[in-house]
Amino acid sequence: MDTGGKLKEARMAAGLTQEQAAENLKVSRQTMSNWENNRSYPDILNVLAMSDLYHASLDRLLKGDPELMEHIQESMDTVKQTRRLLIAVLINMIVFAAACVILRLTSAKAALVIVFLIMIASMSFLLTQIIKKI
Repeated sequence: MDTGGKLKEARMAAGLTQEQAAENLKVSRQTMSNWENNRSYPDILNVLAMSDLYHASLDRLLKGDPELMEHIQESMDTVKQTRRLLIAVLINMIVFAAACVILRLTSAKAALVIVFLIMIASMSFLLTQIIKKI
């Protein structure tokens, strides 16, 4: 059985209408219909919520559908990429603040060159993370 059929079967076994399930999951009834008719897939958080709501194991809801598993893997990869991007932005801000402090404390040309090179490296790392995100 396909994932949509499994979701519908689990919902019906729990004695819920699409409207009731949608309300509990905080999605539209149309979204529920799309999931149950394989027009789209729920994200991992909604799959977990459905598992709790329907009192059904994740294995029962997910097993045997490679497309859904791929969709969930892509969702998880997006979270990891977003986390890396956030870390890159924070590191860049710290490096910039440190560079400002160093520039205020010294007037040596060597310090300016070092700060400039560090900023280039930091910006390159940030740009790499942004490109990976896109």
